[in-house]
Amino acid sequence: MLPNLPFVALRAFEAVVRLRGFGRAAEELGVTQSSVSQHVKMVEDWIGCRLLVRGPRTTVATKEGQMLANAIDAGIGQIGELCDKLRHSGRADPTITVSCAPGFAVNWLFPRLIKFDQLHPDTPVSILTDPSPVGFAAGQVDVAILYGMGDHPGLHTERLLNERVFPVCSPALLSGGPALNKVADLAHHTFLLDELADIGGNPPTWAFWAEQTRQILPQPARTRRFGQANMVVQAAIQGLGVALGREPLVTDALATGQLIRPLEGIAVSQFAYWFVCPKAAMKSDRILRFHEWLFHEAGNSQERHLKKT
Repeated sequence: MLPNLPFVALRAFEAVVRLRGFGRAAEELGVTQSSVSQHVKMVEDWIGCRLLVRGPRTTVATKEGQMLANAIDAGIGQIGELCDKLRHSGRADPTITVSCAPGFAVNWLFPRLIKFDQLHPDTPVSILTDPSPVGFAAGQVDVAILYGMGDHPGLHTERLLNERVFPVCSPALLSGGPALNKVADLAHHTFLLDELADIGGNPPTWAFWAEQTRQILPQPARTRRFGQANMVVQAAIQGLGVALGREPLVTDALATGQLIRPLEGIAVSQFAYWFVCPKAAMKSDRILRFHEWLFHEAGNSQERHLKKT
């Protein structure tokens, strides 16, 4: 019976159950939501019973569906751990492949990686900048730094960096443009926005910041949207408008004076950046070296910024 198992469809079904939604599962798998829906229907038809209860905002598994999802997760986890062992057996000082979103890579990780290379020149690090989570079972990555609420069952998951949000802009924007001394002055400025993926929770938007800091947000003079967080940061540095700075993505730019905080009010986001890897990976010396260095850098980064704010 094993050759007849619909492996691709089962993987899609497990993702829907774990992430509680078709859209989030599609984003993780890198396929369309319609494709995920077809895979789930195939599994339900193949099993012969209802496995999901579909709601307007979330999707939850039935008792039978949860049992199947747990079995798939356990099976994929075991396969992933074995593949990781086989892939790295007999290799001296293999490369560590890290998956993370482009914004985190460009604005936080890349500037710090030279330190790891100097400390551990025999342990090269390769960065895969993919805006959607990459599965470990395929053996493409060793470690992922994922943005969200840390819901990654079956994997080793640790909170790496918290996220706080606040308005930021270039000093040049204020020296040659309208004043920005109070929230109402935002009506004369351009908002720089990034397209946040739907990963549940309450996303750190301008409306979220205003609500959390009890501000009345005016209608901006203009809005400009960008597909990636690092593009928003660069646009703010170039003086194209005011961005909602997302710590830690703006930490370095604030430290160097490329960006400033023109307004009071800091909102604590529900989201964070998480260190995620297969549980077996934490037994690897090379992963432990990277883990220790990464968390040391994260601690220094937030401590330095907290002192300045």
